[in-house]
Amino acid sequence: MSAAHAFLQRLGERADDEPTWVAARRQAGAARFEALGFPTKRDEAWKYTDVRRIAEGEFTLADDAELDEARFAALGMPLDAHRLVFVDGVFSADLSDLTDLPDGVSVEPLTTAMRTNHEAIGGAIGRLAGVDFSPFTALNVALSEEGAVVRIGQGVVVEKPIYVVFASRANESARMSHPRVLVMAGARSQSTVIEHYAGEAGAANFTNVVSEVMLERGAIVDHYKLQEASSEDLHVASIHVEQGRDSRFTSFNLNLGGALVRTDLVTDLNAQGAETNYNGLFFVQGRQHVDNHTLVNHNAPNTFSNENYKGILNDRARGVFNGKVIVKRDSQQIEAYQNNANLLLSDRAEIDTKPELEIYADDVKCSHGATTGQLDEEAVFALRTRGIDEQMARGLLTLAFAGEVMDQVRLPVITERVERAVAGKLPERFNLADLVEVSDALEEA
Repeated sequence: MSAAHAFLQRLGERADDEPTWVAARRQAGAARFEALGFPTKRDEAWKYTDVRRIAEGEFTLADDAELDEARFAALGMPLDAHRLVFVDGVFSADLSDLTDLPDGVSVEPLTTAMRTNHEAIGGAIGRLAGVDFSPFTALNVALSEEGAVVRIGQGVVVEKPIYVVFASRANESARMSHPRVLVMAGARSQSTVIEHYAGEAGAANFTNVVSEVMLERGAIVDHYKLQEASSEDLHVASIHVEQGRDSRFTSFNLNLGGALVRTDLVTDLNAQGAETNYNGLFFVQGRQHVDNHTLVNHNAPNTFSNENYKGILNDRARGVFNGKVIVKRDSQQIEAYQNNANLLLSDRAEIDTKPELEIYADDVKCSHGATTGQLDEEAVFALRTRGIDEQMARGLLTLAFAGEVMDQVRLPVITERVERAVAGKLPERFNLADLVEVSDALEEA
């Protein structure tokens, strides 16, 4: 018996009251997952990431969303937002707040959307991320039961962020969830969507999420993925984006938690004027492992992409970055820029980085690069000559390294959240307020 088959068998039978087409889709996902099996380090795309902790894990699907407001408040962010909350993959109506949605905007759980508008939703789900992308997307198709569906009408500007929270509880036994997120942005609409994955201390669950974002002509979407799982949680995510003419998609992929984390981010620029911006930051310590794979397909001329990923690694943590840009034939006059920079705070930390360009057109502007190093000792010395002790100097320089990405973040609550997390993981548990005060004083000087 294969590991993939055994994994599915442990979960038991699925509900038999589903529509025929849903059951057929599940069967297709299960069959593809069994055929592919769990990826191994012999697979090029997974050569640096070992998923045996997932394959050999004993997980069950949650059947309740019990989480009191105090516990949720410790995980969530104080945002004035349209909020949809899931606890171990199960929708929580009590913790969600969808009042005052503007006209032309729909935010609802997947189960509700499938029941009320299954023709439109059913056709969209899986169109960008189907069973063939990876074993984990196939597994998601086989087991997904819930998720978030966001639909934004033509010309609608959504002032408040749409905040989707996936909370992971510290359970007696490990849970697993396979949520689906679908965002459909109508022509000339504007919106901000946040996916927040937060885990209680001691949580040791497995989340396998697939997100699909579709932008029609002129749509603007700012997409945040803030991952703050517990140090024992396992997290796999696939984000797939399709862009129409003159649309703009901006991604903020911020990874702070998790024992094993893998994120695939794929964008198809399908029409002239489409623009995508990737901003990524991960800060890991202990034995954490974070793997980011990105892909931008320039499928049309006069398209633009810009990517800036930064990693900060301490202790024996390991990071992986593989970024690829493909410029298709006849996709002339495109611009594509890609950069990955990594800061190692420990001699035992490790990063594997591989930026790639595949260009099949001749009238293009493309560049890529990757750097890995430690803190500049001359910069540390320069700060110390201004009366700053060594640990504080190293903390300031580390936050400054992250600042190039965080300066692009448009939501102060997220900026402060990430900066506090970074400061808290530095040696001596720096006080963020002290660091900011010293930084401001240096700028004024």
